[in-house]
Amino acid sequence: CMLCRRAEADPDICGDKQEKYRLCAHVFCLFFATLLFRQDDDRVGLLGFLPRDIQLAVRRAAQKHCCICGQSGATIMCCEENCNSWFHLPCAKEGGCVTQYITPYSSYCPQHRPEQDVQVTPEPGTECPICMEPVEDRKTFRTMVCPACKRAWFHRDCIQARAIPSTPGHSRASLTLLLFALQGQAIRAGLLFFHCPLCRDIKEFLVEMFIMGIRIPFREPTWEDNDAFADLGGRHSRCNAKKCLYPGGRDEAEEEGPWELLLCSSCAAEGTHRRCSGLTARRTNWECDSCA
Repeated sequence: CMLCRRAEADPDICGDKQEKYRLCAHVFCLFFATLLFRQDDDRVGLLGFLPRDIQLAVRRAAQKHCCICGQSGATIMCCEENCNSWFHLPCAKEGGCVTQYITPYSSYCPQHRPEQDVQVTPEPGTECPICMEPVEDRKTFRTMVCPACKRAWFHRDCIQARAIPSTPGHSRASLTLLLFALQGQAIRAGLLFFHCPLCRDIKEFLVEMFIMGIRIPFREPTWEDNDAFADLGGRHSRCNAKKCLYPGGRDEAEEEGPWELLLCSSCAAEGTHRRCSGLTARRTNWECDSCA
């Protein structure tokens, strides 16, 4: 990226890399760069940023040193009046800067970043409801509280983004809940499903998180991607009798007659051919052994 000088950076913070006209930059490195203005037509240049303006921003940054890492090439200046602190976007979270992912994409250094105006402290032993690990004993950059209920304390990393690998041995349902809890509520949930993990407040919580620099994507939640749960709407279609008598096998059935498949009237999670369980044509319902 020409603006942050990183080949690899956290996409949840910097966004994806864009390449065009021999230019390469992260989406949010473009949006947050000071004095780099976007055109009304986002089809021109790189997402609406003209190549000559990007080059000018790069030359300007060469004279600016990051207040976090100390290296040159910092493109983002603190929005506080008379503050001359500059930083790279990838350094922002590490150094305690706040970048607000809403227009006009304001940025603040650690000394001038917004603080939560909630006069409460967590009870001893309070745990983050997302990762279930203890939080600090007061509000800090890394420990936040819900402004609505004032009881939900959580880590910034948990509410923003924290990915984990798949874990062998978990059922699909339990693994889905585990992934949702630890993969970062804001990034995974998106704007429409982002809320306090405890009281479920949306409006007040959403505004506060935007101000505090949490990136909340304007899209559907990731659990809707690629019809991830499409199979949950499928009807059970297998005979679970101890001995299946149907010549076609357990996974086949007929529309009616002795080889019609009846599902458990209580759980619908098991089924049987009529003949495999000795059910007459008059029998309209059946229960599996577990439910019976």
